[in-house]
Amino acid sequence: MSSTHTEPSRAGFVLLLAGLAMFGPFSIDTVFPMFPQMQSALHIGPVQMQQTISVYLLAYALMSLLHGPLSDALGRRSVVMAGVAVFVLASIGCALSTSIWQLLFFRALQGVSAGSGLIVGRAIIRDRFHGPEAQRVMSRITMVFGVAPAIAPIIGGIIGTRFGWEAIFWFLAVFALVLLATCWRWLPETHPKEARLPLEPIPLFSRYLDMLRNPRFVWLCLSGSFNFSALFIYIASAPAFVLTHLKLGATDFGYFFVPAIMGMMTGAYLSGRRAGRHTPESNVKLAYAVMLLAGVGNVAYCLLAPAVAWPWAVIPIMINGAGISLAFPTLTLLVLDIYPQERGTASSLQAFIQLTFSAIVAGAISPWLSLRPSGLAMGAVAASLLGLVAWRLAQRAGVKSSPEMMAG
Repeated sequence: MSSTHTEPSRAGFVLLLAGLAMFGPFSIDTVFPMFPQMQSALHIGPVQMQQTISVYLLAYALMSLLHGPLSDALGRRSVVMAGVAVFVLASIGCALSTSIWQLLFFRALQGVSAGSGLIVGRAIIRDRFHGPEAQRVMSRITMVFGVAPAIAPIIGGIIGTRFGWEAIFWFLAVFALVLLATCWRWLPETHPKEARLPLEPIPLFSRYLDMLRNPRFVWLCLSGSFNFSALFIYIASAPAFVLTHLKLGATDFGYFFVPAIMGMMTGAYLSGRRAGRHTPESNVKLAYAVMLLAGVGNVAYCLLAPAVAWPWAVIPIMINGAGISLAFPTLTLLVLDIYPQERGTASSLQAFIQLTFSAIVAGAISPWLSLRPSGLAMGAVAASLLGLVAWRLAQRAGVKSSPEMMAG
């Protein structure tokens, strides 16, 4: 272990992993309040502006296939630090961009690097913790990580309205630079050399194909992806939802994000409290009851109300967020436990599937659904229903292949 860093305390370790998980989502939400100004400055329309999200997510998704295997072969610490360093440079590039094409290039570079913290961080958790304790740690990180989408647009609105949209990317560069210094000082290596796997492209591709042929793995990944899509439909549509439908201002994004993230943090807290006391099935069953109750109520409100208004339009989203984050730690750990010797690789493929869904939502589905509040509500409840179907199919696949795994 390098002498240049010190082993952190348990609480510090959890906070560090939460910070690594935060900086990727942070770079999405901070720019939302400045979308109209960026469109004007770059002489583009709303659809082109939306592509800054989808390009980021597509690059994030593609690179996520390599973050985990790289960490399995080279160690967790070096991959995380390299990713954060590249993110610093990409953020500076975004700040200096003078055209949409330059911005898209550097947003893609941000996406390539941002996943290192989240994806490798999940493998680090499983390296260090086991059983119910792993679920508790995952839940705590989800709670801290959930703060990022809540405060990011608030910070972005304050910085952008005072100093211009470019200042947001300078802020992201400084944030990542501080995180890089923190990792250099305190991030330990949790994957020793004797446990590392060779980085060979053809065997790696074959492993991904093997995982995709495992129905339990695929359905668990799809379940989590559909669940998150129910919320990401709103996140990707936040400029239209907040500015157009709720008729709020550029510094008012907190009226949407704070309740939504409070819901996610509540669900994560409940997941941690239930760890070791309830089975994975009961956690996920409760989560879907919450998600579907919120989704149906949201659709009813949007169809019956003459116009959506705060806070009634946001309360169902908050409840839905609680259900999503209640299920998330359980689903993630079930995925990683299928391949205990290749957690980095499994985490990468899981992230790729979820991020691909998010990119499709941001680039193709969100612009269409965001035209009406009822469209967003119906899209969200449809995603929750698809997630429930995927979970049921994962249960059936687990019973057929290895029933003991369903006992958690």
